[in-house]
Amino acid sequence: MTECDVCFRKCRLDEGRTGLCNGRVCKNGKVVASNYGKVTSVGLDPIEKKPLMRYKPGSWILSVGSYGCNLMCPFCQNSDISWSEEARDAAEDADMIDPRDIARKASELVSHGNIGVAYTYNEPLIGYEFVRDTAKLVKEAGLDNVIVTNGTANTWVLDELSPYIDAMNIDLKAFSDRFYRKLVKGDLDMVKNFISEAVKVCHVELTTLIIPGENDSEDEIRNLSGWVAGLEGKVPGNEIPLHITRFFPRYKMTDREATSVETVYRLAEVARENLKYVYEGNV
Repeated sequence: MTECDVCFRKCRLDEGRTGLCNGRVCKNGKVVASNYGKVTSVGLDPIEKKPLMRYKPGSWILSVGSYGCNLMCPFCQNSDISWSEEARDAAEDADMIDPRDIARKASELVSHGNIGVAYTYNEPLIGYEFVRDTAKLVKEAGLDNVIVTNGTANTWVLDELSPYIDAMNIDLKAFSDRFYRKLVKGDLDMVKNFISEAVKVCHVELTTLIIPGENDSEDEIRNLSGWVAGLEGKVPGNEIPLHITRFFPRYKMTDREATSVETVYRLAEVARENLKYVYEGNV
């Protein structure tokens, strides 16, 4: 039995067994990415869709996703490629694509405004090996790399990737242990630690989805934005944008209404007590 060390779960796997994330497997006594090169989604997106508002605005980026995720958000917007039953089908149907092909395609799209590759749609860090290998080639081609992640990974994963990564959008889903433990089956401390290190190596923007009755209090957003402001102070000249976004009923969380637009704007104003750049999303 071999232990995976990518995230806090530390799944212990027998030979041939896959971890909870559905993206890592024990093979020849080592835990490796089972989704390496398996691509379920490809698109040329505006950089603002990642969302990144203060990193090369107006540009486009080739976005690539695989399958699997190490969180279990009941409100997942990409459940068909995350940890649902449908995601297992996606694993079987995924196309095999070599990192060299992605780097080549990114270069071909420069004439269409493309600046590089974004690793997104599912959780890219569970398959960090593919991200690392592709990002190295993309960087050698003179292009940028962006990661969109839930930040649930040990910082040694960041060390593997940081030489090639230019920007990240990281979900800071809430600012309470209760939310992370009970709602998304995650670990807030791991995410905070990952964010704390990421801001030292690349441009970082954060996203908080506001869910009615879960993380929508002014006190929580005030504490969250205050903590982010504290990170800015540790990296001189580094201003960290925060995206406050609107929840819509999805997947297994259809028992409540969409977050009101008024709530999103109100909480964004609360966050501006501590942060210069706050953006309302999905409104």
